[in-house]
Amino acid sequence: MSPLFTSSPGKIDHYSISLVFIIIWKRLGVTPSLLDSYAYMVSRMMPKPAIPEAPEAFSLFGEPLNQQPPRPEVVEKQRTLYEKALRDWEKNPNDAEAIIWLGRRTAYLGRIREAAAIFSTGIELHPEDPRMYRHRGHRFLSLRLFDQAIDDLEKSAELIEGKPDEVEPDGIPNERGIPVSSLQFNIWYHLGLAYYLIGDYESALSCYEDCLKVSEIPDKLVATAHWAYMTLRLLERKEEAEELINPITADMDIIENQHYHKLLLMYKGETTPDEVMKEARNQGPLAVATVGYGVGNWYLYNEKEEKAVEVYNEILDTRGWSGFGYIAAEADLKWLSLPKE
Repeated sequence: MSPLFTSSPGKIDHYSISLVFIIIWKRLGVTPSLLDSYAYMVSRMMPKPAIPEAPEAFSLFGEPLNQQPPRPEVVEKQRTLYEKALRDWEKNPNDAEAIIWLGRRTAYLGRIREAAAIFSTGIELHPEDPRMYRHRGHRFLSLRLFDQAIDDLEKSAELIEGKPDEVEPDGIPNERGIPVSSLQFNIWYHLGLAYYLIGDYESALSCYEDCLKVSEIPDKLVATAHWAYMTLRLLERKEEAEELINPITADMDIIENQHYHKLLLMYKGETTPDEVMKEARNQGPLAVATVGYGVGNWYLYNEKEEKAVEVYNEILDTRGWSGFGYIAAEADLKWLSLPKE
């Protein structure tokens, strides 16, 4: 068959058909004006190329990352809370609390770039408020803008120097209604993560040491100890890493950070990578990303690179690209030149 008529099965090759008709019509003496009219008609019939959706961010491999809505079980609640935050901000657009909650609620809907812009407005209005830099730095991490995140979080650390810590309310309160994080904890935690993601483990460890000073409750302790332990292992300081997690026990009262707690118990040999991964897979994509990164990292510094790569790619298959476990897996695959599927 002539290439003129070839097309994908089940699809109409409008170009070929129109060309054939134009040739026939010319031989029949059809006027140019009619040919122009037909050509216009055919152009209207031809399928238009799809314009790609505007990505929210780009992965470290240059792949577009599209906006992610909240989890189905909380999406309606998050939208309602966003609408309230928007109304509160409209009443008082210069109020720091209103700006912070509007930015947070916007980010929880998956609109991370917009949230970063809201916090930028907050910084212009309240340049001495460390919360603005803390929250924008967090969003910069999700957007893979690690250097900008470090700048913001370093600024927020400077602004809290010599000041008492303060509770940071949860976006959606946990079942007990007890907040498990604070401003200073979140600044040091996210700053440590930012350094970790660019491979500056010494700076990351320094931040985690400061974070441990404000990790006075079990939930904070297990979150900080998890990242500090991995950092120490990557620095080949195994004895210090093991000493760090000695206080971690199975009977700790953990409200939210059960994934980190279980990983720490795995590091201590009280459970296995297969056991924690099996449980994580039953819990869903967020658990796979969070637990999976700890397991993959454990394989990596125990010289089981093939297994690490397998887990990292499983994490990337979850598509939960704004989660820290996902970003860390992506960073390891990128910076260590490991095979990505």
